[in-house]
Amino acid sequence: MRSRPLPLQPTAILPLSLGNRGFKDCERAPESFIQFVQKGLYSLSYIVYLGGHSHGHRTTTADRHRETDFHYEFLGSFLGSKEKAKDVIFYSYNRHINGFAATIDEEHAAEISIQRFLLWEKARFGEDTIIGNLDTGVWPESESFSDKGFGPIPSKWKGICQNDTSAGVPCNRKLIGARYFNNGYAAAYGGPLNSSTLNTPRDYEGHGTHTLSTAAGNFVPGASVFGLGNRTAKGGSPKARVAAYKVCWPPINGGECFDADIMKAFDVAINDGVDVLSVSLGGEPTDYFSDALSIGAFHSANNGIVVVCSAGNSGPTDGSVSNVSPWMITVGASTMDREFQAYVQLHNGLRLKGTSISEPLPEDRFYPLISAAQANAANATSSEAILCKGGTLDPEKVKGKILACLRGENARVDKGQQAALAGAVGMILCNDESSGNEIIADPHVLPASHINYTDGVAVFAYINSTDDPLGLITPPKTQLYTKPAPFMASFSSKGPNIVTPEILKPDITAPGVNIIAAYSEGTSPTNEDFDKRRIPFNTESGTSMSCPHVAGIVGLLKTLHPDWSPAAIRSAIMTTARTRDNTVNPMLNGSFVKATPFSYGAGHVRPNRASGSWLGL
Repeated sequence: MRSRPLPLQPTAILPLSLGNRGFKDCERAPESFIQFVQKGLYSLSYIVYLGGHSHGHRTTTADRHRETDFHYEFLGSFLGSKEKAKDVIFYSYNRHINGFAATIDEEHAAEISIQRFLLWEKARFGEDTIIGNLDTGVWPESESFSDKGFGPIPSKWKGICQNDTSAGVPCNRKLIGARYFNNGYAAAYGGPLNSSTLNTPRDYEGHGTHTLSTAAGNFVPGASVFGLGNRTAKGGSPKARVAAYKVCWPPINGGECFDADIMKAFDVAINDGVDVLSVSLGGEPTDYFSDALSIGAFHSANNGIVVVCSAGNSGPTDGSVSNVSPWMITVGASTMDREFQAYVQLHNGLRLKGTSISEPLPEDRFYPLISAAQANAANATSSEAILCKGGTLDPEKVKGKILACLRGENARVDKGQQAALAGAVGMILCNDESSGNEIIADPHVLPASHINYTDGVAVFAYINSTDDPLGLITPPKTQLYTKPAPFMASFSSKGPNIVTPEILKPDITAPGVNIIAAYSEGTSPTNEDFDKRRIPFNTESGTSMSCPHVAGIVGLLKTLHPDWSPAAIRSAIMTTARTRDNTVNPMLNGSFVKATPFSYGAGHVRPNRASGSWLGL
């Protein structure tokens, strides 16, 4: 789901004519308007109308440049290159009207007309479809769950909101259900769960709020993370109703989400009346009827409920994909064409693209650089220290410097915390080889930038080549329309399906890197105790984030085609997927090598194509 300013209106393609006054007395364009009016010797001139803009009435030069660039990108995706689009677009409507005029042939005009941004409107934004989410609960105060503009709750709904304690969850006409299931967790815990945070559907971890709002969050203008990515937040089905089923709890003995609780949540959700279940959970792939999630999904599908599951974050290992039952939609994770760029500049002239949503350096100047391998504490080896683990860094060596850490083993945000505790002024997080080009915009507690493997090698080589290494990190900025995109995230689990190799898994891939969505204000953006910040929106990455993208699309399809079965919907999504990126080349993996169906399944999801797929029927 591309982060475009306003894909809310249909795309109408109007052949240009001096006598055509557009849609007089009409509030908006009809779904399709393609009519031969004016023909030159070789081509036609068309207006491609995209509706309105989200930048408001007072436009800036940057707004207008961004919209014009999008028009080049949009048309270039059909013509083969942005440069070709620049040659044929002679007007870009970039202030109040969103669209452009261009000289193109009839074949390209017809192709563009098929790509109308119609699914949201045709499906009424998922109106009255009910999407359930098995996860860590929900933060009900989030604006993403506002019921402004919603009518009565659908009469078929049988669910409840457990709001009988001070930590309970009050519901409304948007958030119509909230339950928790913890008996399986209590049995593993070995005693009574006396804490109020363990007896509520309220989310104190953030994951469940993020996934549920990704699937079906309401429209929230001006959403951002520390001022970055400032746009209107919305889920895939923003007018759907939502229900939270809390089945995941603070880890004990390595477990967070227990099968007994998961199966009970499925059983209750089926009876409550959900239409779609988004399940960003998983474990080791196992026989279908030895897996509570698989069993729950089977009975859900048998009752007409589409179950969408994450493929897992154990990539790029082959055969690591989980949730492989044929009656569920299994979703891998790929990037989108938006990045939060924070460049690393070295004093030798190298400028390396990284990503972050952290605060900027105290001063815009070069600081001393040090490799974490050189900053090891007396009781730690260089190989331990380079990972920036707790207790491995010597503050006397680190203080006042930018510290270069290697990705792996401990959490990325924990590396930043260890760097900060040691007195670093900033951190460069360098990918290990297996992570390749996958870089994540984390809310680090100090100025930081995450760079890819090749650039990380260059940073360490530079530090080792001089007695006085210097570097700086530029303040993070949002960059749209990046290329290539999408490409597969390195963490996304891969096939083959080790339970039934004849069945391809994952089924599909969707955006799962640096996703902005609502977040719990009962925890910090890093989900670490040391971080005292609280924010209403956060970026997260994982197949947990790609799963609800598809669940939101399924919500639209359920509204549009209520008679389609779960199998028909899965077929429609898979048979209309795309395996090429925005450079019109085959999708790549995180190492920028050609990806395969074991990574992306049928390809990257295309919601508008799926809505009209006759192959799905």
